Amino acid sequence: MNYLSTRGLAPQLRFSDILLGGLASDGGLYVPEAYPRFSADELAAMRGMSYAELAFAVLSRLIDDIPHDDLRALIDKTYTADVYRYVTDKENAADITPLKTLEPGLHVLALSNGPTLAFKDMAMQLLGNLFEYALAKTGGELNILGATSGDTGSAAEYAMRGKRGVRVFMLSPEHGMTRFQQAQMYALADANIHNLVMRGVFDQCQDIVKAVSNDLDFKAKYHIGAVNSINWARVAAQSVYYFKAYFAATHSNDQQVSFSVPSGNFGNVCAGHIARQMGLPIKKLIVATNENDVLDEFFKTGVYRPRPETKHTSSPSMDISKASNFERFIFDLSGRDAAKIRSLWSTVESGGSFDLNAGGLFKRVADFGMVSGSSNHANRLDTIRTVYEVYGTMVDPHTADGLKVGMEHREHGVPLICMETAQPAKFDDAIREALGIEPVRPAELADLEDQPQNKHVMDADIHAVKQFIVDHVR
Repeated sequence: MNYLSTRGLAPQLRFSDILLGGLASDGGLYVPEAYPRFSADELAAMRGMSYAELAFAVLSRLIDDIPHDDLRALIDKTYTADVYRYVTDKENAADITPLKTLEPGLHVLALSNGPTLAFKDMAMQLLGNLFEYALAKTGGELNILGATSGDTGSAAEYAMRGKRGVRVFMLSPEHGMTRFQQAQMYALADANIHNLVMRGVFDQCQDIVKAVSNDLDFKAKYHIGAVNSINWARVAAQSVYYFKAYFAATHSNDQQVSFSVPSGNFGNVCAGHIARQMGLPIKKLIVATNENDVLDEFFKTGVYRPRPETKHTSSPSMDISKASNFERFIFDLSGRDAAKIRSLWSTVESGGSFDLNAGGLFKRVADFGMVSGSSNHANRLDTIRTVYEVYGTMVDPHTADGLKVGMEHREHGVPLICMETAQPAKFDDAIREALGIEPVRPAELADLEDQPQNKHVMDADIHAVKQFIVDHVR
């Protein structure tokens, strides 16, 4: 299995060669040269597998340069009931991603039982083990540079804390995240974890990460890697839970399901796209946005128009106006036309937009099962109340966005699965406003916000970030 860049000018590489990096040398994102596809018999054999078994079945088709015994051991080490132990009384931690049925044909996939109570743990815990494995083989080191609007940062830091040869430099906006999200990151005192708080918004953080990744000399000299969803290994690992959810919600591989996915950076729904390309019977991938509705506008009009400003909302992990993973989908939509991608993203990176209606390219979106919708503050509070009153289930504001938009696209006879973003405890302000009660959190995390904070506040300036990295890798 070789991997190529969406922009077509970088050399093709193997999985282990792209594992520790982020962007390709030409600024593009890595994708497999062709998606492996499961046959009907292979899908039938996967039904009933444990999460770890299923992860090996899927990922071994995408990773063929790590010995199978080693890959299986890394997966078995990652997906355990102890790592994903923060379940409710009704869930079994051994399921890793329990399927919560609200009513027949309507489900929520529990993805936030890991150490940071967010779906990002599902892939990030595996990445931590993969990184440590790869660095042990080479004796090298890795300096992870990332940006977070909420959950990516803490998931990365908890996955990488104490890992040999790994440092983390995580950029986050000064405002926008909840106190719980901030405390999860800033309370860590591990020597290899550095929190850089930017006086700005998430998109500025993300732009700095991309700019550093595009400085190839700096990237090589200081061994810069990535854990954001631009990293192929992360979205590949996320594709596994789509298979797990499908088998849990169906009785036969003749059935189709639809997934509603709360979306900001397009990484999670891109993982669903990957699963669909690999043969999983997905009818619709429903892209659910909040007030930052750049993706919703595209899937309704064919125009991709990143906004100059990002709105702060009560579902902050989706407060993104440039979906960095979107490029992978447009690459496939365009028939893998790298020249087209270079042209489109040259326009975007210079502050412009693009329209895929010309030439009929936008009409192909239907072939990939993509539809969309948006939600606002009033919508998500209403959904939180309704789900709690009708089904006795508490959901976080992002999952509420997913349910609201998913229900708009629900079809009779097609199971609808909403991908959970996080546990409600991470967004207590929204829960109090919607329900007037406090969300329950694991006892281990009861006093998280009261712990000392370790952070470095600075202007959103690429030179300042680079200098901080230089000063802390010596």
